[in-house]
Amino acid sequence: MDIQKRLGAEAFGTFWLVLGGCGTAIFAAGVPDVGVGFLGVALAFGLTVVTMAYAVGHISGGHFNPAVTVGLLVSGRFDKKDALPYILAQVIGAVLAGAVLYLIANGQDGFEIDNSLPGAFAANGYGDLSPGGYGLVAALVAEVVLTAFFLIVILGATAKRAVPAMGGLAIGLALTLIHLISIPITNTSVNPARSTSQALFAGGDFIPQLWLFWVAPIAGAALGAIAYKALLEDPQEHETLAEGQ
Repeated sequence: MDIQKRLGAEAFGTFWLVLGGCGTAIFAAGVPDVGVGFLGVALAFGLTVVTMAYAVGHISGGHFNPAVTVGLLVSGRFDKKDALPYILAQVIGAVLAGAVLYLIANGQDGFEIDNSLPGAFAANGYGDLSPGGYGLVAALVAEVVLTAFFLIVILGATAKRAVPAMGGLAIGLALTLIHLISIPITNTSVNPARSTSQALFAGGDFIPQLWLFWVAPIAGAALGAIAYKALLEDPQEHETLAEGQ
């Protein structure tokens, strides 16, 4: 598949993930009486991945996440020459979605982002910016471990002997579960592009905390890929998730 189409698919997919997941958190989670709460936000993130996995996953492999791209690279399922372009496309898609969310939110009378509050504009944080008041170490451990298992699910669900039609659903449900676990801890990242988009618009101390939401997911993805290859992978399995590799 042409690289430009693959990059476009990654940008569209990441845009949809941020628009759907973070948009639900911003607009629908806390609405009195009818708000969807943590469960709704978790489902929204999972649904964005499910829908885009089937819509454009056959074009780009459906990463929508720099950590996933790094994990697939470490696992041997992705060509290193395309890793940086994929990551750039994902970040661009995420930031554009953040801009759309900001424009929509700004249409409400009295709209203002209070970046002293945890989860402001669906941003990720730890310490005073953690929804549950969890510190740096807890946030770091949660993001590393959950991203590692996310990669294990992705690699297993897309393996040669797996059921191909169910891969997108399994991955989306895994992301839903991850959010159910970690929204109270960090507001759930496991995706540096998603964290970057929201931190840029939230501002304040979310910016200096952004490093964790790059380092921890990428480290977790690499560890998950290494663990899968060492302990679970069929030695004859070397199928790539991105077409044309």
